[in-house]
Amino acid sequence: MNLRLAALFAVLAAFGAYSLWVMTQVGYFGIWQAGVANPGALQVLIDLCIVCTLASLWMIGDAPARGLSAWPFVAITLVAGSFGPMLYLAWRELRGSRLALA
Repeated sequence: MNLRLAALFAVLAAFGAYSLWVMTQVGYFGIWQAGVANPGALQVLIDLCIVCTLASLWMIGDAPARGLSAWPFVAITLVAGSFGPMLYLAWRELRGSRLALA
């Protein structure tokens, strides 16, 4: 496993664990309610939406050149935010290392 993939898995594990804990505290819709609670929180939510949209467009453009389908990762992005692009990067890295071994 290369360093890039190890770092991705570490971020996914840490952020995933924290996200699970937050979901047990406030629930899925509680996260959205917090995002519109005040102008500062709304700015962060809008920023997240912009970044996730740009990441989805990048995945849609990048995937065909690598023989992948971006749509499962775009769907994850719509539901779970940055988990979609992180999983896409991990999948892309895993697939690339498998192709290099073949």
